[in-house]
Amino acid sequence: MNPVVDMIGRPLRLALIGGGPGSFIGETHRAAARIDGRYDIVAGAVSSSPERSIAAYGAIGVSPDRAYGDGMTMLDREAAREDGAEVVAIMTPNDSHHAYALASLSHGFDVVCDKPMTNTLAEARDVVSAVEESGLVFALTHNYTGYPMVRQARAMVESGTLGEIRLVQVEYVQGGKAREDDPDPESGLPWRYDPVLGGPSLVMGDIGTHAHNLARFVSGLEVESLSAEVGHVVPGRLVDDYAGALLRFAGGARGILWVTQAAGGVENALRIRVSGTKGSVEWHQERPTRLVFTPIGAPAQIMTPRGPGTSPEAQRASRIVAGHPEGFHGAFANIYSDAAEAIAARRSGQEVDPLAMTFPNHRDGAIGVAFVEAAVASSTAGGRWTTPELP
Repeated sequence: MNPVVDMIGRPLRLALIGGGPGSFIGETHRAAARIDGRYDIVAGAVSSSPERSIAAYGAIGVSPDRAYGDGMTMLDREAAREDGAEVVAIMTPNDSHHAYALASLSHGFDVVCDKPMTNTLAEARDVVSAVEESGLVFALTHNYTGYPMVRQARAMVESGTLGEIRLVQVEYVQGGKAREDDPDPESGLPWRYDPVLGGPSLVMGDIGTHAHNLARFVSGLEVESLSAEVGHVVPGRLVDDYAGALLRFAGGARGILWVTQAAGGVENALRIRVSGTKGSVEWHQERPTRLVFTPIGAPAQIMTPRGPGTSPEAQRASRIVAGHPEGFHGAFANIYSDAAEAIAARRSGQEVDPLAMTFPNHRDGAIGVAFVEAAVASSTAGGRWTTPELP
């Protein structure tokens, strides 16, 4: 079954900005777009060099006349074609998300954007206004929300299985920047290390936004205030590699968030635990097909994507038979596929399946940027309790 083809008679036409050869995130976006057959990649701009763009997109089947030397030219020309792209995916350095998002929306394209949505809250507010004025769909690739058992956890919170939520603990621990003999790159500075391009905090932009979004997604709660420390633990480092925060959520729940890229030997340890008056759920990204539910006064239960008692939200996000592992690319694809259904429904004037509407959107992106700014401000003020501004 392909709901997009059912609604508009064909896959959506997708154009890409960024994500050229050698880009991990570029290949991830392309694979995610293709998994469920809901998009055809028809155009792209990955480089200021037309030759490099043509070579890159020729390799993935894009016609040479639709491999563009820059993103703005692509938007102009694709908008003028009868068979032009309908959706634009943005996977460029963070500082250009704002300009490309606004330009895409002004040309009438629905948008899938890599996170963080922008580098500043002022820019995020621009995007929120543009999306809401246009009525177009904007999806943000916080891909961890696409895992089946993360959606199961969210459904259990929403159904009241955990009772009133009291505690939220989230951590995202990596070790890729743990080496003390290489505190920062010596030459060829990656854009993420430049605060103008990558944003005010490397660790918060890279993984802190994921942890914050996951906490909001599962718990259904917003952070009302926080007390944070943001900085580095590797001597001589100029960019942030560590952040920790105490959280106060709406409704009275309390929480802890900590993230680092300097934990030696650790790979990609994202973990969340949400506890309520009736029990807790816990999920680890490195064991993604297991959700542990511990009800009060009863044995712990291990839930899996196709096991007994899984919610429609989890079943929808699972592609393969019980007992087989599902992971990063499939979760990323769930964001693309859900967005495709929303886009096709908008374009065809049909009702969208409510289960397709759980993908992170422009408001989630703005709330994430506001959280980063509040964390940096709190840390600068010695951990002072700070309220994130509303987008």
